[in-house]
Amino acid sequence: MSFLQRIFRRPDYRSDVTQFIDQLKAEKPDLEAQQRAGRALLWDKHVDREASAEWQQAGVPQKPYVYGDDPRQPR
Repeated sequence: MSFLQRIFRRPDYRSDVTQFIDQLKAEKPDLEAQQRAGRALLWDKHVDREASAEWQQAGVPQKPYVYGDDPRQPR
């Protein structure tokens, strides 16, 4: 450690949030694995781009007013 680092060294500070997270991880060591498993269920999916493009091309255009007849159009 250099001279300047020793002079300007701050005491070791850990925020309340950091302490809480460390305590939570100590109490539940498998927490991170559970989080990764949950993420994999919803987010980590393989996207088939070809099928997605086909799906978009097969769509039927929607009318601008979907709740019945367009009130702006004459009958």
